[in-house]
Parts: sequence; C-alpha cells; structure tokens
Amino acid sequence: MPVSEEKPLKQEPLRLGKQHAWHSLETSQVLALLRVSANQGLTAAEAAQRQAQFGRNVMTPKKQQSAFVRFLLQFHQPLIYILLAASVVTVLLEEYVDAIVIFAVVFINAIIGYVQESKALEAIDALTKSMTARAQVIRDGKKQNIDAQELVPGDIVLVQSGDKFPADVRLVRVRDLKVDESALTGESVAVEKSDQTVAPDDVLGDRLGMGFSSTVVTYGQGQGVVTTTGDLTEVGKIQKSIAGAQDLETPLTKKIKEFSRLLLWVILGLSATVFLVEYLRGAPVGETFMVAVALAVGAIPEGLPVAVTIMLALGVSKMARRRAIIRKLVAVETLGSTNVICSDKTGTLTENQMTVQQIVAGGQTYSVSGLGYRPEGEILENGLPADLMANTALEQCLIAGMLCNDSALKEKEGQWTIEGDPTEGALLVAAQKAKLESWKLEQDLPRKDAIPFESEYQYMATLHGGSQPVIYLKGSVEAILERSESMLLANGERTGLDRAGINRQVERMAAEGFRVLAFALAHVPGTMDGIDHTNTQSDMVFLGLQGMIDPPRKEAMEAVQLCQQAGIDVKMITGDHAVTASAIASQIGLKGRRENGKLVAVTGKELQQVEDRELEKIAEEVAVFARVAPDQKLRLVKALQARQHIVAMTGDGVNDGPALKQANIGIAMGITGTDVAKDAADMVLTDDNFSSIEGAVEEGRSVFDNLTKFIVWTLPTNLGEGLVILAAVIVGSTLPVQPVQLLWINMTTAVLLGLTLAFEPKEPGIMDRPPRPVNEPILTFDLIMRTLLVGTLLLIASFGLFLYEVEQGATIAQAQTVATTVFVVLESYYLLSCRSLIRPVREVGFFSNLWVYYGIAAMLMFQALFIYTPFMNTLFSSSPLHLWQVLRIFGAGVVLLLIVSVEKSVRFRLARRKNSPAN
Repeated sequence: MPVSEEKPLKQEPLRLGKQHAWHSLETSQVLALLRVSANQGLTAAEAAQRQAQFGRNVMTPKKQQSAFVRFLLQFHQPLIYILLAASVVTVLLEEYVDAIVIFAVVFINAIIGYVQESKALEAIDALTKSMTARAQVIRDGKKQNIDAQELVPGDIVLVQSGDKFPADVRLVRVRDLKVDESALTGESVAVEKSDQTVAPDDVLGDRLGMGFSSTVVTYGQGQGVVTTTGDLTEVGKIQKSIAGAQDLETPLTKKIKEFSRLLLWVILGLSATVFLVEYLRGAPVGETFMVAVALAVGAIPEGLPVAVTIMLALGVSKMARRRAIIRKLVAVETLGSTNVICSDKTGTLTENQMTVQQIVAGGQTYSVSGLGYRPEGEILENGLPADLMANTALEQCLIAGMLCNDSALKEKEGQWTIEGDPTEGALLVAAQKAKLESWKLEQDLPRKDAIPFESEYQYMATLHGGSQPVIYLKGSVEAILERSESMLLANGERTGLDRAGINRQVERMAAEGFRVLAFALAHVPGTMDGIDHTNTQSDMVFLGLQGMIDPPRKEAMEAVQLCQQAGIDVKMITGDHAVTASAIASQIGLKGRRENGKLVAVTGKELQQVEDRELEKIAEEVAVFARVAPDQKLRLVKALQARQHIVAMTGDGVNDGPALKQANIGIAMGITGTDVAKDAADMVLTDDNFSSIEGAVEEGRSVFDNLTKFIVWTLPTNLGEGLVILAAVIVGSTLPVQPVQLLWINMTTAVLLGLTLAFEPKEPGIMDRPPRPVNEPILTFDLIMRTLLVGTLLLIASFGLFLYEVEQGATIAQAQTVATTVFVVLESYYLLSCRSLIRPVREVGFFSNLWVYYGIAAMLMFQALFIYTPFMNTLFSSSPLHLWQVLRIFGAGVVLLLIVSVEKSVRFRLARRKNSPAN
C-alpha cells in the first residue's frame, strides 16, 4: 500500500485528542495524524519536543507500601486494639509487669506476620528480571539504535525476527511478518501481520495492522509508526487495570474478621459489665479495672493470629516443595474453598508447543504420537508404526514439511525449542519422528532458491537441486489445491485430484481443532536456478495434509478430572479461536453447556453484546470462552464472583493480569509467565504445570481442616478463662487466674500445643468432598456445642480445684498456679481429641503425627519452669506445687478426655448412620 512521504512541517506540539482506533485507519492517515514521514522519521528536535509532551516510554511503577507501613498494619486487628489499650491502662495503674507481658505478646505477633510477608515479597521479586530494551528507529532520515524508553509517538520503528515491539505501532510496511502475541492475546499460533485496516471494534487478536508492545516477532520484517507509549499502550492499559482491581478478602480472612468483630463486642460488653459490678460493690477502681482486663485477656485468643500466620506459613513451605511460590499466606487456604478455576489455555492447559498429530497422504490417515517439540514419537497407522517406504506420498509430505521450512529445532540442557515459527517447528519434529534427517536431505536436495510466505499468496515455495530437482510448496489448503492438477498415491503413481475428498478431510480435521497445512511438489529441469510465482501457478502434485494443534498436557487432563471430581468447575478462557478452544476443551474433558454434542464456545464479540446480568448466567453455564480480550476476562471473573463463587484464575500472559488480580486467588506460571502476570498473582507455579493446582487445592483444604482443628481446640480455653473470671466476680472470690497468667496460657499453649495440629496428615477422601459453601461458618453447630462443653469442663476443673486448694489451706499463689496448670494440662489432653474433629484417635493413627507428643512434652517442661523456678515465680506470681496437687490436675485431664471421647464417638456414629446408603 502506498505510504505518504510528505516531509513534515514544523508545527506546534502534537494534539492527538482522544485515543484513535489506529488499526482502522489507513497508513497514510496515521502518518498524517502523527505528522511524520515513513522514510525520514522524526528529527531529533521533534523527538525531544514530543518526549517533553508525552513523557518517556515507561509504565508508571506500582506504588509499594513502605516496610514501616507494612509493620504497622500487623497491629490493624480489632482484638489487638483491646490488648494495646489494656497495656496502656495497666502502665497508668503502675502494673508494669502485666503491661510489659501484654505488649510483648502483641509485638511478637506483629514481628512474625511482618517477617513472613517480607519473605513472600522477596521470593516473588527473585522471579522477576529487569532488562533494558533497545529499539531500531529512523530519525533524521537515518537508522539509529536507541533506548526503547526514548521512543515517542511518531517514531518510525524497524523490527525483524527475534525483536520485541518496544511500543504500540501501526504497521506501514511488512515483509512476511509473523508475531507471537500469546502473552497479550492468548493465541498460540503466530499472527501473520499486514498493513491492512480492520473494523474499529475488532478485538486485539484481529488487529493485523498493529504491533503491540512486548509481543515478539517470530518471522519476517516490519516497519511501523509508534502510536502510543508507556501507560497508553495495550500493555500499559492492562497494568493500570491491574492496579485498579480490588484486593478481595479470602474466605478465611472474612470469617476470622467476622469472628473477631463479634468477639470484640462480647468481650467489651462483658468487661464493662464486670467493671460496673465490681465498682458498685465498692472495689477500688484500679483493682476493678484489673479484673476487667483479666476477663478481656482471658477471652481474647491472643495466640490465634500467631498460630494462623505460622500454620499458613507451614502451608507455604509445603507448597514450595511442590514447586509453587505463595505470595500471600491466605492464598493457601483460599485454594481449599475454590469452586471455580478459570484457566488460560496456551501454556497452562496445553504444552504451548505446536504439534503435528494427524497426517493425510496417499489415501491414508495417520496419527502422530508424542507431544511438544521433543522429537520422540512415531507415525502410526491404526495404532501400529507406519511403514514410510510403503507410502511414497506420506514420505514426500514429510520431506516437504522439513525442506520447505526456515525454522530450526534446537536442544539445550535437555530442553527442545524452536528458532523461528512454531508451525514450521511442528513440521520439523513430525519429520524427525519418521526418522528423516534434515542434514542428509539438505545434502541430497540442497536449496537453490525460495519464495517466502506472503499473506497475499498464502504459501511458501523452495527450489532444491540434486539428482532430481524439485519445488516443494506448503501453505493453506485453498492455495495449494488451486495450483495442483494431480495427487500422489501411496505407490508413487499420480492420479486425478480429488478436491471434494480432500476438502472433507480438511473439514473433519478443522472440526477437531487442527490447524491444517497442505503440501505439493513439482519436478523441474536441472537447469533451473531460481523460481518465482509463475513457476508455481499450476501443474503441482498434491502430496497431503498435516494437522497440528497445541496439545493438552496429559497431567493437566488428569488434574482437571480430579478438580471436577472435587466439585470444582474448570473453565477455559483464551484468546485462541473458538473451534480450536472447543476441541481442546473436549479433549481435556471440561464440562459445560453443549449443543449438538459439542461444547459451546462463547467468543469475545458475543460477550460485548451481553449485559452483566445475562453474563452471570453464561459464565456459570459455559465452560469455553474464546477470542476474549483482557477486559472481558475481568468481566467473566466478576460475573462468577457475583454468583458467590470463589474463583481461581490461572494465566501466564500480560492479558491475564487484571483477571489474576481480581480473582480470589491468581495463579501465574513461573517459566512462561510474564512479569505482569507474576506481579498480579497470589501464587506462582515454578513448573508451569496445571496439575500442581490440583495439589494446591488439596493442600489448601488440608490447611483449612487443620486451622479449624486449631480453632476448635483453642476457643474452649478462652471460653473457660472468661467463665472462670465471671464466676469469680459473681461469687465475690479472688481471681483464680491473674491476667499475666492468662497470657502465659494463651501464648505458650498456642505455639507449643496448637501448632502441632498443622502437621496433621490430610484427612482421607479430602478431594472427594465438595468445596465448602461460601457462607458456611468456621464453627458448625456441633463444633459450637463441643466448645461449650469443653469450656464448661475447664471452668469446673479450674475454679473447682482453685476453691478446693484455698479451702485446704494453700496460699492464693499456689491455688492460682493450680488453676493455671489445669488449663495447660487439660488442653494437652484435649489436643489428642482434636487431631480429628469426628473420627476417633484409633482411626487417625496414634503415631501419624509425632509432633503432637513432642509439643505436649515441651509444654509440660515449660509449665514445670513456670511452677518451680524463682524467676518465673516472680514474673508470673506462681508458686511451687506438691505431688498430690499435680496428680489431681492430671486426674481432671483424664476425666475431660473421657467425656469428650464419648461425645465424639456418639456424634461419629450418628454421622455415619446419616450418610449410610440406606438413608
């Protein structure tokens, strides 16, 4: 297409006004609007002026919270506010030991949370790479290499194979230009570019006249004019969209926040009531306040934030061993409640390596085993290795694919890659699977000339010399059939061209999602040294078809089945074409709306016409979405969330960023993933393996199970402590447990006893049950009743033994030490029961988690120090106990364990009867 070459005049600064649909404008219009010549480019002065006007070609960096702010946010919890207030007031009352202990507990909790968050940030930063890009431009009529950050709208950019587009450009000249846009659009096949206009509303993947920032040239050359830079590029818009996406609370954080808020008001109400009762009784204000503080300290589960943080951190460590980096601790648990996974296709569910899987030649259809670029596999006929020598057409079809080819297959450290076009790479691999060797063919049939692929002609041709010179053609089926007069049979003879039969085969292969290429040859005189399009217009001999596809990962197929078995819907959201996406989804085994037995694939254009309410229904019913733009992926995730789904989004491209950020949990690929995707995600898979997600879901469910066990274990302690203080107030007794003693109980038992539950093995059948309902509370009615039961037993044992010891003549310090030790010992016994919330210990396995016994032993040793060392006696007002006092405490623990075991056994039998097939 002719390009305007008028020399630009010096004018006032460029006024572009609103964003233009550059892809819908002729190149001459674009150059006129940008006031530039395609041959001369901008002058240095114009470039400087425009950079001052538009800024550098960089994206605005995301503002990060300072380390100090992140540390302060660790204190931003309702229950922590109570403890901080209690610490301040106890200082005013000159109860310095109590104040120090209370504040130390809060401070340690903040440090643990901050350190773990910092580690996660450091881990993800290690995955990112910084690099300075260069760009070749025409300025002042000369080619120059400049820093890509110096580009401005109107710059003329030159690109060739291997280059990245440094900004968004409108192409003005192309020569066989193919661009890998998978990172931006999700389409697995390189796009053939042109300088032609398209409709203004065409999606990114269809804008053939544009080159987008960060996409890679795989073949050919191009020249374009920069239209947008920095934040205004398509990548920049996505980055901005990511920054604007809402950080959603996870199910766990929501439940804990709701629980904390309820507990806050209950504690404040009870503490105020206790303060008022004691004050009206005439007790001194200081003493009255310390009673209220004791109630608050006892009822607040101080160890809960620390324990949750550490248990999630242990989950992070387990996931790291399974090749996943967790950026946010709660992401581990969120996976356990996920009920929808929205997955990108290319490189996530598929290999992202084009593979020939079917060949039609000589009247026979062959399958090709092996996936990806690794040249391992066979050409099969009816499941058995094919005899290449028995089908001349098959042999020539494979030779044509290998010789009419400008790409190269490379191996480095066991990894096979393609230099050049992925489609041509697939042809090389298929030929190698047939034991054809490129070096030998090139020696026997050296290339003498070639006609490169051009979108106008839709084919590539190469001329080869040797004992029998030949022209090989490869290209679209229409282009090859148009030039063919006959076809080659298996025995090497020619026959009339069966166009109808070939087209039926093409339709069948296309319906299965294959990209189909056709091949032909023509024998020529040995004197021919060059070719042009006149040599390939007719009389070609049709050789056959090769059908290729980006195949699904075997392990991804298995993982999808396991996820669906676990009640998790898997949806494919891709930039690829609908037919291909539907075919791959069927191979993988996705479940969704079907028509005529085929999975329905809804396209991006169709989504543009859909209102949000209707989109919610479509998002729930349909499993495949194709040719989808980044903003539409975001809409789909929001639509699913509007239906109360917990959504996980996997992806690797720039285009996945906003949806990864919006999803309840974003999962990026570590190898093929872009920095944008990794930065937006909550979790990064270092092996890019979808099957790791199934393991992550299983791990997430296990983490939540163990967190629930911890909460069911720890809450009765806080309930019992609160009840003990209330009982003491009601009967007018001395407090059985002092505030600092309550803090000792809560913190030491949470770490030494409760955290051992994090090492409990996964419950049997964990992936056979459906995801947890979104609105289901952490504590069910049955678990609440158990909490009340155990809390009451702790009240009876602690307060009862306290009163008994006082009556027997023990000192108040001794009686309080007995009451404190009751909580520690009874919690140790109760811990054994909490290893499973329903099943008896004998079914869990006595020795399946030795950490429980290590934790109990360590707790008892620390409690012995609490009782018998002078330093601890001074710090916590404790006192040494006699043997009979200790035996009575352990006897109370045995009684508690027996009562809880009977209660759990009854409930276990009732649950089994309810779930039996007879019911």
